[in-house]
Amino acid sequence: MQRLIVLITTLMLAACSDPRQQVTTQLADQVLLPAHQQWQSRNMTLLDSTRAWCSGDQELASLKQAFHQSQSAWSRLQPLMVGPLSEGNRSWQVQFWPDKRNMVARQTEDLLDEFADLTQPQLEGASVVVQGLTAFEYVLFDEQTAVTENRDRYCPLLTGIARHQLTLSDQVLALWQQPEGMLDKLTSFPNARYANADEALGGILRVQVTGVDTLKKKLGTPMGRLNSGVPQPYQAEAWRSRHSTENLQASLAGAQAVWERVRSLVGDAGLVADIDQAYKTIRDQLEALPAPLMELVQDPTRQAQLQSLYQNLDALETLQQDDLARHLGIQIGFNANDGD
Repeated sequence: MQRLIVLITTLMLAACSDPRQQVTTQLADQVLLPAHQQWQSRNMTLLDSTRAWCSGDQELASLKQAFHQSQSAWSRLQPLMVGPLSEGNRSWQVQFWPDKRNMVARQTEDLLDEFADLTQPQLEGASVVVQGLTAFEYVLFDEQTAVTENRDRYCPLLTGIARHQLTLSDQVLALWQQPEGMLDKLTSFPNARYANADEALGGILRVQVTGVDTLKKKLGTPMGRLNSGVPQPYQAEAWRSRHSTENLQASLAGAQAVWERVRSLVGDAGLVADIDQAYKTIRDQLEALPAPLMELVQDPTRQAQLQSLYQNLDALETLQQDDLARHLGIQIGFNANDGD
């Protein structure tokens, strides 16, 4: 028995002295789990605010603010979607983007035409297009909805979406925290998902690189990079609420939170300086944008500014996917957007 205790103690000390396991533990405890908790908390506030507005106890501006906060928490979480939220179709239930054919508006109105007094089971049985924040944004901000004058029509849907988002975030958070859940898998090795800390760190970095690549897409799509250079302002992520830039900032902050923990593992001072500077440059450029993204992409005088921002995002992705991965000896190789 004494030998067994000594062996267990030795293994625990070895784990604690492994810098990579320390970093994955920090990422799990201090970055990934708190981001999921904040997302769940914002969804709870969104449901409370929706109920209050629908009952006439709150101003529309307060509901819009609650929506922005929920959307921001989701945006920050996107480069951190390790585990349950990235599986199945859960992320599509939060946000349907890109909406190339205005499906959100059409399917939302079709659903409400079919069910005049929409119930939660009817929403749960509908398409993911109408279950998420994109449909919520359409109702709140599209001029055609006139939501205040049509409160009776839209409140069952708004309440249903907010409840769906809270239920989804509750489920994901429970999966994270349950025994042998994602939190355990990122802090104790080996396990059914990761053989060691290197595999876990590679998984986190792969998701983070995908998040940076998604930032490029959310900027490049409305710029027209996929459309022969013809701007597509209505393909901006949050064009109705004019919050595309704020969402980009939140996602960048999520990606940077991963880097801030990983940088302690990097022995190349030049690489650390390059990645630090890349994040600072992009953050400063986003803060300097003078108008909503959907307006900027239509302004010929702003194209050079947007192109520079896109190129810097591309450079950051390369620094992390190639240079950082090579330095750490971790295979990233691809991200979830490859092939899109």
